[in-house]
Amino acid sequence: MFVEVLVIGIGALAGVFGCIAAIAGYDNMHKIATVLSSTSASGVALSAAYALGIVFDRAADHLLTSPRRRLRQRYFSTNSAYDEARRAILDFPHLVAMSDYARSRMRICRGWLLDCLLLVLASSLLIWRFPIHDRWSLFIAVIVLGGLCAAGFYLCWRSITATGYKKLAQQASHAAAAVPSQGGNVTA
Repeated sequence: MFVEVLVIGIGALAGVFGCIAAIAGYDNMHKIATVLSSTSASGVALSAAYALGIVFDRAADHLLTSPRRRLRQRYFSTNSAYDEARRAILDFPHLVAMSDYARSRMRICRGWLLDCLLLVLASSLLIWRFPIHDRWSLFIAVIVLGGLCAAGFYLCWRSITATGYKKLAQQASHAAAAVPSQGGNVTA
């Protein structure tokens, strides 16, 4: 989970930094550029990226709660049915590993959905605040590409999440069938 949070946090940090740079303006950013490129600043940035990754992961999870619940209800009628299915595959480490990998990809997609939105905002602000040629073309390109990326991450999140629930339902039913019944008939 450390890497997932860091991957999400790097995008969030870039977006936050872009917004701060836009507010500070070109001249101020030009003056502090050497400080920001130091080793110390890199260490602080890595720590900040990790912390922001946690916040953005939780925010994205909260934002997508309703769509996630609708996807889950396709395969599990209740939360207890879902919890039971997760417990049913615990005796199969390869299934747990595949499930963990899918959840990792899902977390990155949902986090980068928010990262894309923040990066579009930051890029738009930078385009208007910094001396840039052909502002309108760049602004439109940022909006279009950022929107396409955000939509792509949402669609990937949705596909991975739906597939994960479907596979879990199938695997849990197979796991339950593979476990011999307890207290069966004993014949002499």
